[in-house]
Amino acid sequence: MEKKLYTVTIFSENHVGLLNQISNVFTRRGLNIETLSVSPSALEGIHKFTVTTESDSDTIEKVVKQIDKRVDIIKSFFNTDEELVYQEIALYKVATDQFLRLGSIEELIRKYNIRILEITENCVVLEKTGHYDETQGLFNELSEKLTILQFIRSGRIAINKSKIERLSDMLDKIESKRNLE
Repeated sequence: MEKKLYTVTIFSENHVGLLNQISNVFTRRGLNIETLSVSPSALEGIHKFTVTTESDSDTIEKVVKQIDKRVDIIKSFFNTDEELVYQEIALYKVATDQFLRLGSIEELIRKYNIRILEITENCVVLEKTGHYDETQGLFNELSEKLTILQFIRSGRIAINKSKIERLSDMLDKIESKRNLE
């Protein structure tokens, strides 16, 4: 089976140890977590985990079903890149003197749509938001021209392209069934 990158979205209440339980499901299936992001969702009291992993379709379906069996999980879904709007953020710290010697700072800023977050005597901190290829492209170009003092990239954050969150649809259906009973 062909492997590709999947984004798994998991909705849950915020309980201690839940991340460990989720990561164990991936580990038991031999899947590496490529990126991970956790934050409160648009629904009060519900957190959203966004996990990316390389997998085949059969395995990712099994992983999501297994995650759904956990008591603290409300619902999980998996998507391909085509079904999502997604981004990541990267921060780059470079020496100020090297950065100023680049000469083509404006060109670099325009090419990569970079934000300068801080400039001090010693360092410049740059921010790039985009897809992996874009943040990595800037990293590659900077590392060819100067020394990168620090670099960090966030995990993927993503929302699906449908009108509303799939969890909202599911919760509305449950509520409608309760009202009919």
